[in-house]
Amino acid sequence: MNAQFLFRRRAASAAALLCAALSGCALPLVPLVVGGGMVGGGLIATDRRTTGTQIEDESIELKAAARARELATLGRISMTSYNRLVLITGEVPGAPEKAAIEKAVARVENVRGVVNELAVADNATIRSRSSDAVLIAKVKATFVDAKDLQANALKVVSDRGIVYLMGRVTEREASRAADLARAVSGVEKVVRVFDILSEDELASLGRPGPVVTAPAAAPASAASAAGQ
Repeated sequence: MNAQFLFRRRAASAAALLCAALSGCALPLVPLVVGGGMVGGGLIATDRRTTGTQIEDESIELKAAARARELATLGRISMTSYNRLVLITGEVPGAPEKAAIEKAVARVENVRGVVNELAVADNATIRSRSSDAVLIAKVKATFVDAKDLQANALKVVSDRGIVYLMGRVTEREASRAADLARAVSGVEKVVRVFDILSEDELASLGRPGPVVTAPAAAPASAASAAGQ
């Protein structure tokens, strides 16, 4: 594989990531914006969720969005479900709306947890949302370039310059991904929203991660949400 081919492949990958991240920017401004990941053949093959869970996550996002819509809450609300853990981002007018959205999402069938990162603030501008789309593309490209991470095992969400990382990862992978994301220009803060696996649990999935020379910590499996 020559250098020219590698350059073209990397450029094509970066362009595809940017295109995917920017796809929501063409949508009209509406009270509710649904955030979620695409399920495709290549991603299913390397995703650490089962195919059924990936499809279930998409269903959860749609149902959570519908619940929020029923509340007729003004604001910009985005739902991202990963392994049935729902991250809520965006803006709402006040604390009562923020609490009501979380309560509604928690009642959605098969949701096992909610991380409520809604801000009580005015809706983000189109410029801010476009910057977030670029940040997603840059962080994903950084993960692709890293030799010690499985990029498709990580879900990246960005809102108001804050990058949220989701996925089923070991503690070593979680720390490495957070460090890489923090180093990306424009990232204001990194929030980890991970399911932590031990190395043995990762190996039992039948999709082992990259080989590393240093031993990694192996804590009990748990969901975590921690700031920068």
